[in-house]
Amino acid sequence: MNNGKSDFKMTSALLFRLLPIQVLLAMIGAVNGIVSSLFASNFVGVDAMSAVGLYSPINLLIGAFSTMLVGGSGILCGRYMGRNEPEKMQGVFSTDLIFSVVLAVLFTVLLLIMGVFDLTGFFTQDETIRRIFNSYLIGQAAGILPFIVGNQLSAFLSLENKNRRTTVASLIYIGVNLLFNYLFVNLFRMEALGLALASSLGMWVFCIVEALYFLQPDAHLRFDLTDLHLHAGLEIAKIGIPGAAATGYQAVRGILVNKLVLAFVGGAGLSAFAAANTLLGFVWALPGGMLAVSRMLISISLGEEDRRTLKDVFMNMFFRFIPLMCALVLLLIALAEPLTRLYYRDPLDPVYQMTVWGFRILPLCMPLSIVCMHFVCYGQASGKQFLVHLLSILDGVVFVAGFTAILIRFIGMNSVYVANVLNGIGCIAVIVLYACFRYKRVPKTLDELMVIPENFGAAEEDRIDVTVRNMEEVVTVAEKVHAFCRKKGIDERRAYFAGLFMEEMAGNVVGHGFLKDNKKHTVETRTVYKDGSVILRIKDDCIPFDPAERKEIADPDDAAKNIGIRMVYRMARDIQYQNILGLNVLTIRI
Repeated sequence: MNNGKSDFKMTSALLFRLLPIQVLLAMIGAVNGIVSSLFASNFVGVDAMSAVGLYSPINLLIGAFSTMLVGGSGILCGRYMGRNEPEKMQGVFSTDLIFSVVLAVLFTVLLLIMGVFDLTGFFTQDETIRRIFNSYLIGQAAGILPFIVGNQLSAFLSLENKNRRTTVASLIYIGVNLLFNYLFVNLFRMEALGLALASSLGMWVFCIVEALYFLQPDAHLRFDLTDLHLHAGLEIAKIGIPGAAATGYQAVRGILVNKLVLAFVGGAGLSAFAAANTLLGFVWALPGGMLAVSRMLISISLGEEDRRTLKDVFMNMFFRFIPLMCALVLLLIALAEPLTRLYYRDPLDPVYQMTVWGFRILPLCMPLSIVCMHFVCYGQASGKQFLVHLLSILDGVVFVAGFTAILIRFIGMNSVYVANVLNGIGCIAVIVLYACFRYKRVPKTLDELMVIPENFGAAEEDRIDVTVRNMEEVVTVAEKVHAFCRKKGIDERRAYFAGLFMEEMAGNVVGHGFLKDNKKHTVETRTVYKDGSVILRIKDDCIPFDPAERKEIADPDDAAKNIGIRMVYRMARDIQYQNILGLNVLTIRI
């Protein structure tokens, strides 16, 4: 019997296979910020850096609404994938895109009004900075629509397992963004307006490259206005709002922290924070990508009621993602001064030392944030709304703004950096306290820390997991499935067919799927006894293969061809096949 290690390895391998493209996606906004900040500090001036910093909370606010749609639609589609309901996924796709366009138009109009009519006095009273900020807003308004819609398309491309398209779009975006910044800022001297227009036009190119896929005949998800369902939109918002609230709270936090920095440290502090925060935004793409791939598997696991995979996602987070992040944090701290010199060259300038300390302290909060983000995502997908809202407001506003307000009189700009680290520690403490409150004791297992309901999925004694690596183990798994069914009181006939079906389908994967390439493969099998039924699940990482396509194929010269598959489809009560994130998943009910 499989002790879970092999299943964990498959989950971990899947997460790391999906991680690069999700990190690249998360880098899009960061690259935009880095390029803008570098051109601002080197070609426009420190005041332009302040304008970039002032825009950050607005960008977070827009990102919060985009996150609401991405998170809500992604989790909802994950559930439907787990339940094999593709028609509902189609409705979510069309509804999400329509809501995205409406939302983008509203934000575009709002930013244009603020910039054109100088309605930005709330952000700063400095006339010079405000003039630059107004121009920056106007340029950014042009990119709101492709930014929001592009985020949605990226998520849906991942679900369609078309990550290569997103990779191409991302690389094109980076190149176009650099080109336009060089033209608008360095050659045409358009200053802040040029900074913003360069990223906006780059986002249009990114969005168009992604959108072209969904116009192709082989796209599973296609936009259809008739698929607009208000109830689907409300469900997307209901699921997505708790996660988006965290980003919205961060926008409020950004405004409050900016005001504290301007009041107690001055413009130099805001410029230092903008420089450190913007460049670290590139590094934040790694935790962001980690969360994106985990979100997919969390939502699918909840749809399938797969307790093992759900726990494996968190085990991977603790023992794979966090050590990787810690290694990167140490590297960032060691490179604090070289990174600072990308923006400021004079070590005697106060803004230089403020930026150095930003690179030394801020990275420490990243491993802590990975834990918090995963629990917020899990709470969001599983309906733990109280925990999600509590963590969102504490992480978003209370801890960072509160600690900054307390410490800024004593340690100046470093208070902002230290507050972010204390925020991560505080959030993890809240997660543990929440589990303590639910169980009236300190959690002893991962199940308890996650507060997974006892009736979620099949209990350990009601399932058997077996890993198959070769044809000899195929026979062994059939024997184990038969013995398991008899132990659970299943009659001899159904127990026999359960073992036979598992042998036939797992053997088909080993005999054919393993030979299609030169990669090493495994088959993870699971047999579940639930409510008097036997459920067989076969999961493998071979090339996509739907056995239903073979069950109707008969060869006059070989009457036995595909006979095993045809037998299973004729005798099983229900069979469902899906290719989920590059994995073949076959579920048979007897």
